[in-house]
Amino acid sequence: MRILGIGGAFGHDPSAALLVDGEIIAAAEEERFRRIKHAYSIPPSMAARFCLESAGLFPRDIDIVAFPFSAESQTKNRKEYAKRIFSHNPIRAIRAYTEHSRKINKKRAFLKKALLETGFDLSKTKIVEVDHHLAHASSAFHLSGFERAAILSLDGAGEYTSTLIAEGMPDGSIRELKSFVEPDSLGNYFAAITEYLGFIPNDGEFKVMGMAPYGDHNKIDLSFLLKLCNGEYRVEDGFVWAPWWRRAKGLNCDKRLIERLGPARVGDDVMEPYIHIAAALQKQLEDSAIYLLEHHLSDALKNSKGKLCVAGGCALNVKMNQVLLNHPLVSEIFVQPVANDAGTSLGAATYAAWLNGEKIAPLQNLYLGPDFNQREIEDALSKKNMKFEKVFPIEDRVADLLAHGKIVAWFQGRMEFGPRALGNRSILANPSIQGIADEINLRIKFREKWRPFCPSVLSEKAVEVIGSNHPAQYMILAFNAAEKAKELIKEAVHIDGSIRPQVVDAKANPRYHRLIRTFYEKTGVPAVINTSLNRRGEPMICRPEEAIEMFLASGLEYLAMGDCLICKSK
Repeated sequence: MRILGIGGAFGHDPSAALLVDGEIIAAAEEERFRRIKHAYSIPPSMAARFCLESAGLFPRDIDIVAFPFSAESQTKNRKEYAKRIFSHNPIRAIRAYTEHSRKINKKRAFLKKALLETGFDLSKTKIVEVDHHLAHASSAFHLSGFERAAILSLDGAGEYTSTLIAEGMPDGSIRELKSFVEPDSLGNYFAAITEYLGFIPNDGEFKVMGMAPYGDHNKIDLSFLLKLCNGEYRVEDGFVWAPWWRRAKGLNCDKRLIERLGPARVGDDVMEPYIHIAAALQKQLEDSAIYLLEHHLSDALKNSKGKLCVAGGCALNVKMNQVLLNHPLVSEIFVQPVANDAGTSLGAATYAAWLNGEKIAPLQNLYLGPDFNQREIEDALSKKNMKFEKVFPIEDRVADLLAHGKIVAWFQGRMEFGPRALGNRSILANPSIQGIADEINLRIKFREKWRPFCPSVLSEKAVEVIGSNHPAQYMILAFNAAEKAKELIKEAVHIDGSIRPQVVDAKANPRYHRLIRTFYEKTGVPAVINTSLNRRGEPMICRPEEAIEMFLASGLEYLAMGDCLICKSK
């Protein structure tokens, strides 16, 4: 069965994913093709066309289009949502009914536009609507390889639901145990404080996570904003749920929050009291996740022998995931690495596949995007009159450059699906050289100097670096760096001693593994710094032309694309 998932119904991170007979064939985010970060409200027709073309399919060949929005769920959940907010916001509660049909029609119009732009005949297209959080949950459980698991889905909201707590059963079904509706939303709460801290909500939350270790959570009390009691959590939406006229301007927090905490942060530096607010917010998220796990998932974890699946935008928070992994009830965790809304195209497709009796293959890797052959790369270089050297094997030359302290842009194979560069659209550097992280931040990425970097680690040496043998191939889990690693790869260790690794094995990415292996043989360092090939505020690079443009406009000295090595003239 051929199933195309179309994501992006809730306004950000539209994407497409293709499943054929239960296996992921292709997946990509629309932002990579449009070159617009998050591609807000843009139907993912370019991503959908890529998925079809990569498999040699036409729209008429698709059996099901799966869409991570359910009108049925929207209708079911609105009563609880309206009840939750009526006492202090009756107008918004009433709008849940008066604008109900308009909201549903808007979501369906988004899908219709995506399909028409892709070339579908709507009269001959079977569409399956999948509840938003069910899509998140399916993307984690059905791709985990676990027979049974506890499931935690945390994000902003979808069909009014902000949190789904569930159990994945041996027959593949997902049994809901508990759910929460907005404004009680950990994702929206984190987004509002993200805005207060000077970052873009639904974009800069990972920066807040990176800022948090510089602060002390005990110095700021945010308990007036989020309360945990009797197995529930409640967000004080009077402070963090802005009125519509502020939200229309892209503002998430209410002015009363500023009156309570003081002026919002501006600029790029880490400073008091904002570092302490970030630390307190991060601690609240971690504590809330553990609270929900202990109150609602104890039995599910016992039934599954400690297996936990996590998804939703909050699951991009690697420090929260680390705390969950370290909980005594958890033996193994699978965090769906495209945990944000981009991953719902995949989750809608996997759930539709399960509904139709398909056996779903576990996730193998995220190299699911466009690929460019050697001729296409050389043509792109020639059009820009770029001089290049063909090198065989290029990974050995790049390893030598890294060993000598050079920073290299690395463009190979299929583009990654999701927010993390995993060795195909990457900027690489030697993590043992003092100051190289600052150089990348300031001269190449043009981003905040305090932002941490991640290491790509040889699978053979992973335990020596991260102190654990738990699977960690997607940069979605944090670990406390082993003592030896704190010195050996110091530029990839954050201020709190944590690292967010990608463990690389030869099967998943043979060329990248060989590069790191050769680098290790030359230096004794079993990891390289790996950061995404893009500049601040831009999507990750997709095409050779974009890589060349970034190379020319940044402080990069070397670019390796396919077998071509380009060096700037000095």
